Amino acid sequence: MLVACMVMAGPALAADAAQPWKRGIEHQRMADLGNGSFLNPVLSGEHPDPSVLKDGKDYYLTLSSFDAYPGLPIWHSRDLVNWQPLGHAIRTDVGSIWAPDLVKYKGRYYIYFAARTADKRDNFVVWADAIDGPWSEPVSLGLPTYIDPGHAVGEDGKRYLFLSGGDYVQLAADGLSVVGTPKHVYDGWHYPESWDVESYSQEGPKISRHDGWFYMTTAVGGTAGPPTGHMVISARSRSIHGPWQNSPYNPIVRTVSRDEPWWSRGHATLVEGIDGRDWMVYHGYENGYYMLGRQMLLDPIAWTADGWFVAKGGDLGQPLAKPAGEALPHGMALSDGFAGDRLGPQWSFFKPGPDEYQRLSFSDGDMTMRGKGHSPSDSSPLTVIAGDRAYEFEVEMEIAPGATGGALLFYSDRLYAGVGSNGEQFILHRYGEDRPTSLPPSRKGGKLWLRVTNNRNILTVHTSQDGKHWQKYPVQMDVSGYHHNVAGGFLALKPAIYAAGTGAVTFHHFRYRALD
Repeated sequence: MLVACMVMAGPALAADAAQPWKRGIEHQRMADLGNGSFLNPVLSGEHPDPSVLKDGKDYYLTLSSFDAYPGLPIWHSRDLVNWQPLGHAIRTDVGSIWAPDLVKYKGRYYIYFAARTADKRDNFVVWADAIDGPWSEPVSLGLPTYIDPGHAVGEDGKRYLFLSGGDYVQLAADGLSVVGTPKHVYDGWHYPESWDVESYSQEGPKISRHDGWFYMTTAVGGTAGPPTGHMVISARSRSIHGPWQNSPYNPIVRTVSRDEPWWSRGHATLVEGIDGRDWMVYHGYENGYYMLGRQMLLDPIAWTADGWFVAKGGDLGQPLAKPAGEALPHGMALSDGFAGDRLGPQWSFFKPGPDEYQRLSFSDGDMTMRGKGHSPSDSSPLTVIAGDRAYEFEVEMEIAPGATGGALLFYSDRLYAGVGSNGEQFILHRYGEDRPTSLPPSRKGGKLWLRVTNNRNILTVHTSQDGKHWQKYPVQMDVSGYHHNVAGGFLALKPAIYAAGTGAVTFHHFRYRALD
């Protein structure tokens, strides 16, 4: 019999009726409205710092993956609205991965990105001869004081890397090392002092070409903080070496009121449409849903008579005409029956160790995870990216003696919420704290079903011993504050499962579904 290892007021709550799993959108909200229009976001949930590459009739995308590994997810589209996952470009943990740039040069694909650990920062590159890999191991570029690298080829045919703060450096011909030292080339565009912003933070430079000009698209204003801070600016030059002239239409994009549907919009990449229309892809926080992270937004642009571009999508709160192109199936299912022999593409470890994948084994629809650490904070939970305002997930667990297993909403190793068990007793996870601080090892273990519901930032947990009859856990939580402006890290609150202790936890039938 499972008992709650915490103080409870009053009698145990009555069991809820079993709730069948309804068929429906079980992953991301659909952007394609099916009538020639779309509604942002095009990728819901945590998809920040998008970098899009047009490659013939195909588009490829990667994003910041931070402390989640495998990282640098690769997505494929043919219309910029409907996206399919292809895999990941990195498994080796080099730290928290920020602001990548995906490019193709002479038939080879490259991703340039910054990564940071607790005591070190650097910029790296990985490369592949095919977009679906295999990708190389990360190569250090030795640029420890910069973030947000953006690749460019100059009018001289040489390769360059633009960096935060308006600096740039030449790359070797193979793109795997730098030549010389960075130089300053651009001072940025400065907004009025009266605007509410987080900080100036000139970053995310992306270089594109149009009608004989180089265009530098940059983010300023800080990526979070006040909802009116983050913005997109533009400058152009006839030469990759400058001088760079600021657009008279700056800022190209900015949230001007906290009443808008999307906050902190910025960090854009320009991309050419198949039908001649051009677009910006960038990120933003959804009004009232910081905990979902920065979501991927698509904004049409138009070129002015004097050769600049302007955004045409307004506040992105209304449907927009879709780009041309083939609509592929969209999104990625988050539910997992663990039928394969490896980790599904929806899963990522948080801050994995070098041997993290060896913790897992698969057999006949089961995934067994060997315990690590003592709690979610040191056990490298497995997480998935949720893009719905309201959802629930359910998992069945067999907890071996000595182990603790659980289901969570996980932001970081310092902030999470949910419930765990040693098979006989429960442990409450709240605010990134464990109550009690630990569970004694169980000699018997046990079997348990957990259901976690996040209904517009209200967390509820149900437990069951048979998967049919459910009891509501006697503590509910408001998780609306589990986000970057409270805890830092630029992350999102994600569904997660974990295994801690000396034993192992076998997981069956992870099921996710969106709620109305």
